[in-house]
Amino acid sequence: MKKYIGYIPAVLFTTTYLMAGLTGASLVMSVILVWLACFWIAAFLLHKRLFWGGAFGLFPAAHMIDIGIQNAGQLLNVETVIGIAVFLFYIIFGFCHWKKKDTDMPKVSNKEILILFVKMALTVITVIVSGYTAVVLGMILISEGIHQVFVYIGMLVIPSLCLPLIWLKKRKKFLIIWLISAVIYFVSLGVHYGLEKYDQSITVNTAPNINVHEYLPFREDSKIVKIDSKTLKLTDNLPVIDGAAAFFPVYSAFVNAVYPETTELYDGVFEYNNTPGGYRLLAEKGIDLFLGVYPSEEQKAYAKECGTTFVYTPVGMEAFVFFVHKDNPIDNLTTEQIKGIYSGEITNWKQVGGKNEEIAAFQRNEGSGSQSMLQRFMGDTPIMEAPTEMVNTMMSGIIEQVSSYRSKSNSIGFSFRYYVEGIIRNPDIKVLSVDGVAPTAENIRNGSYPIVAPMYAVTYEGNMNENVELLLRWILSEEGQYIIEETGYVGVSD
Repeated sequence: MKKYIGYIPAVLFTTTYLMAGLTGASLVMSVILVWLACFWIAAFLLHKRLFWGGAFGLFPAAHMIDIGIQNAGQLLNVETVIGIAVFLFYIIFGFCHWKKKDTDMPKVSNKEILILFVKMALTVITVIVSGYTAVVLGMILISEGIHQVFVYIGMLVIPSLCLPLIWLKKRKKFLIIWLISAVIYFVSLGVHYGLEKYDQSITVNTAPNINVHEYLPFREDSKIVKIDSKTLKLTDNLPVIDGAAAFFPVYSAFVNAVYPETTELYDGVFEYNNTPGGYRLLAEKGIDLFLGVYPSEEQKAYAKECGTTFVYTPVGMEAFVFFVHKDNPIDNLTTEQIKGIYSGEITNWKQVGGKNEEIAAFQRNEGSGSQSMLQRFMGDTPIMEAPTEMVNTMMSGIIEQVSSYRSKSNSIGFSFRYYVEGIIRNPDIKVLSVDGVAPTAENIRNGSYPIVAPMYAVTYEGNMNENVELLLRWILSEEGQYIIEETGYVGVSD
């Protein structure tokens, strides 16, 4: 039993730092790993009754004493007391081993000592290599959407194989058990990966994550409507412009038409922060002009809190649309049926003339332009709780967020017409008519489509930049309206 006493510091310190890590304490990992390595090496050597093995434990003990004196400026404090206790432990325990070296302790050959050091070196190499490998593979697996439970188990694959092979004498049984466990793990990982990829394949990204690099101004390969304004050219006091994702191609074309060619995205003049971020900056008067749909109640409340009054100038019209999978037999819904679906009163497609399938009604995150539009469409009808899912992200780990639209025959989602038909262009979804009217440009223009959303150029009262008003007038001019129409929206004037 005495030969195991040398493990006490190693076990105590390993347990302490593991518990500290689980509770989120901030630790200097490089120093701790060196300390723990010294403690475990000392424990192994003392276990082999090599009295000089305790010298490895003296290094972290002396370091603790030094840290305690430097940080606290005094001789006795927690660090120095622990360091002195550990130092004395190894001195006394090593001395006891030394006293018995010629009596009851069998002699250790040089070959055994060499083998022991080789094993310890291989252990250190395995821990370091497996640590780096685990981090890299873990990041790859998480980025592929693999659940973190599989990631954490996968991080143990290398050390769980190598360390026992280094130290165990009976390796055959271990290898059989390990191989069986590994096969089960990798089969489960493969099934999970396949299901994750299938889930991604049926998920339509209806969130406004437009690839802005395809719609930048002053680029030959840009997809924006390109005109060179003959009536307005801004050279200084440039209005800081921002907007919603679905409107990015429009206001990027505005920049291309009237701003200097040196203007670039995120240069302090031409910005893209999406609807929530854009309205927040406008409320804080960090930008001059926001282009998008009407703000949510929370966004208006924040503007009031900041002492900012929004000014709305309608510059275009857009249809708020609902869409389903192309195999869904439903082609039309009434406004009352849609409200019934999103309030939770209608839960099965057969209630509106479709298949006997439960309706999966997806929503968007709070504060997004389309979710705010849904809230205005629903009016006093309460919206049911949005479906959520647990997802992996590189930065946040496992988090809960509003579920993305999945292109299955029982799903329904919503967005704006241009975003669905002009940007997403997914052949597996179809846009529904509402009250028997399709959301075409003509039906938006003549007012027959029932859910029309004005697109606004939003400014704030008291802005002293005179170019803001000049830009607003130009947007409403023939050139500005041409860009809006050619992009795919409906202008406010013919």
